[in-house]
Amino acid sequence: AAARGAELTVAAIVGCAGLAPTMAAVEQGGFIALANKEALVSAGDVLMDAVARHGATLLPTDSEHNAIFQCLHGQDLADVRWITLTASGGPLRTWDSAQLETCTPAQAVAHPNWAMGAKISVDSATMMNKGLEVIEAAHLFPVGLDRIRIVVHPQSVIHSLVEYRDGSTLAQLGPSDMRVPIASCLAWPGRMDTPCKPLDLAALGTLSFFAPDEERFPATRLAREAARAGGAAPAVLNAANEIAVAAFLAGQIAFTRIAALVEQTLTRPLPSAPATLDDVLAVDSAARGWASEMLEHA
Repeated sequence: AAARGAELTVAAIVGCAGLAPTMAAVEQGGFIALANKEALVSAGDVLMDAVARHGATLLPTDSEHNAIFQCLHGQDLADVRWITLTASGGPLRTWDSAQLETCTPAQAVAHPNWAMGAKISVDSATMMNKGLEVIEAAHLFPVGLDRIRIVVHPQSVIHSLVEYRDGSTLAQLGPSDMRVPIASCLAWPGRMDTPCKPLDLAALGTLSFFAPDEERFPATRLAREAARAGGAAPAVLNAANEIAVAAFLAGQIAFTRIAALVEQTLTRPLPSAPATLDDVLAVDSAARGWASEMLEHA
């Protein structure tokens, strides 16, 4: 279906199953509203090379990347000082290390702002979702990994910010409703009506911000290290995380073991950098095997 060509293709198949259809859409050279995380986390170099070769346009659909996309519109990347991804901090933001050890799946998926599936809700609780978004942002907005940072913003009103070298910071604000970034992509470069309730800033009152805590939530550190390593590392990170989250949801491991299992998997000798989608899928399969083996011997 993706290879038949369309004015706009929405790539929203979850997981590595979405890689081949996304690539097929890219090869048509059209507009792709990208909601598949693995396309850029696991296959970022392969996909972005294809985007350049085929003249395709990626429209980021994730709320944070869509916010950055809007704030960068018409601007020069050379003028960007910082790209800041906002993170809600999830339902466990204020928990101490001892509490995190006892966290149940039900507690981890109880996101305070967003209604999401179990896996992405756990990723939000561990902060891995934000780490994966750093990797995505590095591919979408190539300003350099060291100029992409995270700030915890519990209200989820500001979806991301871009600071320019003149001191100006542009932010995109909106309700915690995925219909807003989806509408942005569907109507781009214009705008369309949505049924979302407008922001009432006076009713909101206060917006707060905190630095991320990588001692309690090491996932963002692991993701940044994988991004710096490049090659197969991001695909291994993603695959190991999926195995670890599934094990946590099944009651096999503690919440704090999720990041630990990912880190342990990344210590394995990594395959060569994937050059094709088949290579990416091979790395993904191998990493899942390593993580599953470590679970059995845990």
